[in-house]
Amino acid sequence: TTGCRRRVLSMTTVLSGLAACLFYLASLASHLFALHEGRAQQRSLRLAMLLALPALLLHLLSWLAEAVTAQGLDFGLFNAASLLFWVVAALAWGASWRLPLANLLLVVYPLTVVAVLCALFLHSPYSPRHDLGWGIGAHILLSVLAYSILGIAAVQAVALGLLINRLKHRRLHGVVDVMPPLQTMEYLLFRLIWTGEVLLALAILTGALFLENMFAQHLAHKTVLSIVAWLVFAVLLWGKHRLGWRGTTAVRWTLTGFGLLILAYFGSKFVLELLLQRPA
Repeated sequence: TTGCRRRVLSMTTVLSGLAACLFYLASLASHLFALHEGRAQQRSLRLAMLLALPALLLHLLSWLAEAVTAQGLDFGLFNAASLLFWVVAALAWGASWRLPLANLLLVVYPLTVVAVLCALFLHSPYSPRHDLGWGIGAHILLSVLAYSILGIAAVQAVALGLLINRLKHRRLHGVVDVMPPLQTMEYLLFRLIWTGEVLLALAILTGALFLENMFAQHLAHKTVLSIVAWLVFAVLLWGKHRLGWRGTTAVRWTLTGFGLLILAYFGSKFVLELLLQRPA
């Protein structure tokens, strides 16, 4: 009976995950159709936003069934990536109702589909955690939120860099037609970075307070790279305030900071879990 129950749970997880992928792709197709038809196609854009809602719900259900086990929370590489992209997609989707961020979903949704499929069909060695107190829980939550918001900022930086390149070469049609004004994109970029920087600082602080040893061998690289990433974003914000940094400079610093964060967490988990076959 137990084995049968596990197979049913696994099948339910796979079906909900695959259904989430289909809804993500349907939403993506509606977004692309709206862009093809121009700004007047509000009906297609509204349909795209509505199709994303069941995608997000099914994705979350699939992740919960996969990650929450009787032995504890399975936060291995692929489950962690799936959760991160769910938060990124959910935040970007929610913000798009009020802010001009809908175009970022064209990048977020395909990456989220890849993350869902990897979590469903790929596994890495990880010892489920069952001893999470509120302090460690707060650290994990703040870390996921910080990574997600700074991840959206990184996608925004790529879009901003693309827009700057198109304007520089006087290619004023196509992508430029459906993008917000340059000043609006820069304003949103720094707004995202400020928010992510505060959350990252709180994540580092709660880690220092509640993790037994942040500089233990398996955590040292994560801690150091996270602090360096925080410093990179801090320098960028200082440069924007004091020196007027913007445009390409802001894009480069943003991508550098986020690259360090990805290397800090997922780089270390990749090496430990997949290459060395040890729990991270």
